[in-house]
Amino acid sequence: MDTFLLIIIAATAIISFVAFSNREMFEKYKFNVGAILQRKEYVRLISAGFLHGDMIHLLFNMMTLYFFAPIVIQAFTPIGFLVVYFGSILLGNLFSLYLYKNQSWYSAIGASGGVSGILFASIAMIPDLGIYFFFIPIAIPGYIFGLAYFAYSVYMMLNPRENDNIGHAAHLGGAFFGLVFAVALQPERAIENALYLAIMALPLIYMSYMVFVKKKIG
Repeated sequence: MDTFLLIIIAATAIISFVAFSNREMFEKYKFNVGAILQRKEYVRLISAGFLHGDMIHLLFNMMTLYFFAPIVIQAFTPIGFLVVYFGSILLGNLFSLYLYKNQSWYSAIGASGGVSGILFASIAMIPDLGIYFFFIPIAIPGYIFGLAYFAYSVYMMLNPRENDNIGHAAHLGGAFFGLVFAVALQPERAIENALYLAIMALPLIYMSYMVFVKKKIG
């Protein structure tokens, strides 16, 4: 197991644990639109990735990272893994900042953007990668999972629900970064898997039209 991966998992776990009982620290480093745009606290764009709401949130993210990061490390080296992980956290939060720039109260936490980037960089390399979802004993092909994931995230982002506490924009931004990174660095593999990638990207194309052309933000 790569040292960088273990360090990130350990650091995220320790910081999250400390922040569970340290509200001042939690508030200081979480993603918050007002703090970033008005007080220029740009560190929150990365530091929010080390905070989690509870143990389940933390465990789910770190377990997903643990299982899929080795694929990215093997394909792009440990440095490539770091670029995907932190680049995905950053782009996911920047996308959230763009969408919610007029909602100074908007806040978010979690490594989900980075984890989504790692997951989708893995799927870009192996589109038929078997993914097990919770306790379903049948593996779902990666590109089918990706299509469903993007479709659900786009729908929920454009049609938000009052009690939905999931940062869909950060998930989408992170997944997009991981996907594009993999395609850019492995174009031959991307051409081989072009049909799978195109199917998976359909919800992203729709989202881009709605957000950047129609200017619809949920």
